[in-house]
Amino acid sequence: MNQKDKIRQSHLPVRYFGITFLVMLLVAGVHAGLILLLTMLELWSGVTAAIIIIYWIMMAALFVLITNKQMVKYYETPMKELAKATNAVAKGDFSVYMPPIHTADKLDYLDVMIMDFNKMVEELGSIETLKTDFFSNVSHEIKTPLAVISNYAQLLLRQDNLTEEEKDYVKNILSASKKLTELITNILKINKLEKQNINPEIVRFDVNEQICNCIFQFEEKLTQKEIELTAELDERLFIEADASLLELVWNNLLSNAVKFTDQGGTIDIKEEISEDTVTIMISDSGCGMSEETMQHVFDKFYQGDTSHAMEGNGLGMALVFRILQMFGGEISVKSELSCGTTFSIVLPKYYDYIKRKKS
Repeated sequence: MNQKDKIRQSHLPVRYFGITFLVMLLVAGVHAGLILLLTMLELWSGVTAAIIIIYWIMMAALFVLITNKQMVKYYETPMKELAKATNAVAKGDFSVYMPPIHTADKLDYLDVMIMDFNKMVEELGSIETLKTDFFSNVSHEIKTPLAVISNYAQLLLRQDNLTEEEKDYVKNILSASKKLTELITNILKINKLEKQNINPEIVRFDVNEQICNCIFQFEEKLTQKEIELTAELDERLFIEADASLLELVWNNLLSNAVKFTDQGGTIDIKEEISEDTVTIMISDSGCGMSEETMQHVFDKFYQGDTSHAMEGNGLGMALVFRILQMFGGEISVKSELSCGTTFSIVLPKYYDYIKRKKS
């Protein structure tokens, strides 16, 4: 027999209607008997009416409670669990599994939907594993020939017999190999973050000092573009996190701010401190973003401004998002075309606060 032939077609088969019909007859019979009893007792008509009303209120309440219990048990609870599982899958958790409500001999279409959901999640998990393994293996394999290309290109630049045009060709090779190496490095980092293969080294450090050190790395580019950078930061602000990973966040955000700010523009860095968190805001007076770009800015390989496509690989903001997610942090963006962009990063100051938040 086909499995679908075994599926219960309805939660209310004919016998349930028969049982309901008999129960209603019983309730009506009790009602008739109650009236007969009250008549024999010759009670005042007002008392009789009150007793009958109370009886039907109790019967109606009982009927509603039983119906509600059945709805919660067979529909609301499973649908809430399914919604919770779907949300987890949407966030990238493919280890989700929902057990069917009934045993194999009493399956209904809700059970079939849950089993199909489990099958879908299993397939998605297999695809995700295949994709991440592919990225990891291929990226490692590509790094070696890239290193060879870069080394030979550097050796060629040291030759004295090259013309200026030939030197430009070699420099282009070096630039392209460097960009591809950065792309592969970011792919590997995101792959490790998504597979949770990175164990963060939690230390207490001065995050304001770290931001200032990151700013110094862009001093040459800031000078070239005549960008005015202001930082309103406390002298010291200690937090508990992985310093090396958090440094990637500031470098990516500052790199984007410098890249998208026009000649003679401004970049402002501010912070707000609360008891448990710190909010860092990095604003620029650059080209800004459209609504569509803001919706996809944290997606992998997405680049909203194609005029700067040669300067990045579309992985920086995705990396920032996943690092902050690991530390229980948050990031949001406000922007308007031709009016600049502001990224707001909220970080817990204490690692035990992150654990409390997750639990």
